[in-house]
Amino acid sequence: MQQEALSFLSSSFPSLHHNFPTLSRLRFHNFPALSFKPNTSSSSLFKSPDFPSISSTTTTTETLESSIHEKLIYLDSLGIDFLTLINRHPPLLSTALSAVESVVDYMTTPPINFTLQDFRRLVSMCPELLTSPLTSHTIPVITFLLREVGVDSIFDLRQALRRRPRLLVCSVDHQLRPTLYFLQRIGILDPHKHTYLLSCSVEHKLVPRIDFFEKLGFSRRSATAMFKRFPQLFNYSIAENYEPKLNYLMVEMGRDVREVLEFPQYFSFSLENRIKPRHEACAAKGVRFPLPVMLKTNEAGFRDTLEVHFCNE
Repeated sequence: MQQEALSFLSSSFPSLHHNFPTLSRLRFHNFPALSFKPNTSSSSLFKSPDFPSISSTTTTTETLESSIHEKLIYLDSLGIDFLTLINRHPPLLSTALSAVESVVDYMTTPPINFTLQDFRRLVSMCPELLTSPLTSHTIPVITFLLREVGVDSIFDLRQALRRRPRLLVCSVDHQLRPTLYFLQRIGILDPHKHTYLLSCSVEHKLVPRIDFFEKLGFSRRSATAMFKRFPQLFNYSIAENYEPKLNYLMVEMGRDVREVLEFPQYFSFSLENRIKPRHEACAAKGVRFPLPVMLKTNEAGFRDTLEVHFCNE
């Protein structure tokens, strides 16, 4: 396993192979001799370069190899695939083992107390967690979630981090707190229920989604009210969700776009698996339901409602 890792590192990271040839057990056997003719001119512009000694380079390389070995063995003992992680997050190579161990210990012992299975999932989704400084980054994030966001308990904290591990590698000052303030300003007063939004960029994700509905002709106040009523709406793609579903609503269903103001949950339903089939079923019987009635009930309830309504027509 260790030799496999070193071979992998040599092939995957050429710069490492170049600077640390013993990763593939290469030595400086044929290192070319250097000779320089003495120059007696005091005004010479050229000086012989200082080369590090081979023994010094070898020692540095062996130290690096030892560090990689130790991290590989340690992470392997936790069931974490070191080779996959360094491919996705190369800074893990240069992170001290002691720093990695500190993060693991903090996250898997009380009070946080993630199981190893949960921790492996967090790392697989967000490898940067292993290289984030514990005292200056990870602990401040958790403190922020508990004290400022109002996450109620360690259980709820674990739930929030399972859903969005990236929270742990966001800057409190530059990312999490500005987003929290934005959500509070638009009237979302229970941000602890929507912690998954805190890792979103206000400028690049949240505001453009409100702007999209304003461009459709909604007032800023009405558009913002939609997101206040249904904050999950921020998580959906404009191109892959909003646009095709609105197009189907207006063109195929012949409905007014303003219906989504009262029922923004419309965007949470699958276009292919829920919206289209139910609209087609209604159209086949000449029935028109409000969006919540058409979409929120389970399949059996929808069919029963459709039949009852059709028979009463």
